[in-house]
Amino acid sequence: MRLVLIGVTAGFFSALFGVGGGIVIVPLLVLAAGFEERSATATSLAAIGITALAGVLFYAYHGRVDVGEAALVGLPAALGAVAGSALQQRLRRREISLLFSALLVAVAVRLLLQ
Repeated sequence: MRLVLIGVTAGFFSALFGVGGGIVIVPLLVLAAGFEERSATATSLAAIGITALAGVLFYAYHGRVDVGEAALVGLPAALGAVAGSALQQRLRRREISLLFSALLVAVAVRLLLQ
């Protein structure tokens, strides 16, 4: 049941704010479900694929998807995901936690200053 609530929360905030589900899923999997960081990240990426498909189908139904621009963002993002996954396998658990925390703080500061 806990994982279902995490999924609903991530899907809701992803659709509402357009934020990557990983910003919501990874911390919740680590803090609320007791996942290790690498497992939380891998699980998040799999879940984001499903969430993204649902979102794009809904927006496409309403004619709000620009396929060309999506490809310009999505294809490099896929390459970045492969590179990030490879790098993550070389980092220690503590380094991953600190880097992810720094990312969340940077995003929060950026949003507050807009």
